[in-house]
Amino acid sequence: MIRIKKGLDLPIEGVAEYRVSDARDIATYAVKPTDFVGLVPKLLVAEGDRVSPGDALFCDKNDDRIRFVSPVDGEVQAVVRGEKRKLLAVVVKKASASTSQDKQPVCQDDLKKNMLDSGLWALLRQRPFGMVASPDSTPKAIVVSCFDSAPLAPDYDFAMQGRESDLCEGLEALASLTEGTLFVTSRPGGRLARFVEQHVASKRKNVRVEYFEGPHPAGNVGTQIACLCPINKGETVWTVNVQDVAVIGRWVRTGVYCPERVIAVAGPQTKNPHYYRVIAGACIESIVEDQKLNPDYPAIHASEQGQGRVRVVSGNVLSGSRIAENGFLGAYDSLLTLLPEGDYYDFMGWLLPGLTKHSFSRTFASGFVPRCMTGIYSMLPEFVKPKFDTNVHGGVRPLVFTGNFERVFPFDIYPLQLLKACIIGDIDLMEKLGIYEVEPEDFALCEYIDPSKTDIQPIIREALEKLRKEAV
Repeated sequence: MIRIKKGLDLPIEGVAEYRVSDARDIATYAVKPTDFVGLVPKLLVAEGDRVSPGDALFCDKNDDRIRFVSPVDGEVQAVVRGEKRKLLAVVVKKASASTSQDKQPVCQDDLKKNMLDSGLWALLRQRPFGMVASPDSTPKAIVVSCFDSAPLAPDYDFAMQGRESDLCEGLEALASLTEGTLFVTSRPGGRLARFVEQHVASKRKNVRVEYFEGPHPAGNVGTQIACLCPINKGETVWTVNVQDVAVIGRWVRTGVYCPERVIAVAGPQTKNPHYYRVIAGACIESIVEDQKLNPDYPAIHASEQGQGRVRVVSGNVLSGSRIAENGFLGAYDSLLTLLPEGDYYDFMGWLLPGLTKHSFSRTFASGFVPRCMTGIYSMLPEFVKPKFDTNVHGGVRPLVFTGNFERVFPFDIYPLQLLKACIIGDIDLMEKLGIYEVEPEDFALCEYIDPSKTDIQPIIREALEKLRKEAV
């Protein structure tokens, strides 16, 4: 049992209920190169081309073995480009009637080559840098997390019901890709972890189940790697989402590429927060139309400015990406969050007690509620219950030493000093301070509680990209 003491859980309303709606009939899907760090895409299809599940849409120009494939059977509807003809997305319209193909179980004699040919290799991510794993690297370890501690995160024990056999097949396949240890992490008492212990860890010596408890970011894979197998310069660790492991397992068992996943649709702007069964890359327009504009949610402010507007986030509220209401689900995301827009000003905001404004540093009266009592928020009356929206309550200020970052950052690293080293671009100092162990999401809580309102995650990403290009 590994206990994480530093961190913070946000009491955001709108947790997904334990029921699943089938949304696999969505007509439009997209694969976005912007979801993959460091990717320089090379387009392999044109508008109007017919594609089947697993057919390549584009590949990595630096390594054409890494292919990104269509999730459905259909026709390439659009190739979306941005400034300087940058490839932003390949949109596929699903065929009304899919053609069935005879498939056979995958031969595991050359599993790596088969995964590259099928496009499943893009499901493996590599630390440091958070990029698609290099086929030429040998990982120190592979980490599969069976839980997520982020706000409103899906419960994988529920989302993975009925896919346990695929999970075991996928773990067996991944364990054969490394000479190191495959770690499966879970909360204490996790159903999936117990299943893995009985059916995989008992047979394979290099598969271990580890349990974590504590506040967010205990469920971040970066926190788990720092506790289990810290990364030094020149070392790599691979990570895979637990639902993607089941996709790999089904492909190994049947030869069928079927990137299904169960996502949670949650947040304070949802009518009926619950789970949806979708195919990766689905257009979320129909889901958002069905869920947004909850009339029971109290008005954020008296004026009409911004009232009723909703921000759609693919991922969690701390490290997710904002997308349009007719946008597409992120490649690695299992959560869709609907938040009220915060485009307003509070009259005399700093003079009011701020009972409904969540505060870590006790700027508002709500900050005096002990963290051990955050579970009572759901029982509080509406006028004192914390409300969350996208308002940052202030402007950018110079960085100051407050000591707050260290209270929510569980790594054995000085977060503010590392951030300053990233800002000035000192590579030697960044390496000494542990830049290879972190990803932007590991600084999400620091960004949330930062009184300086600094966009920390883009700074960390820019520094990692500089190191990645230097390494190349």
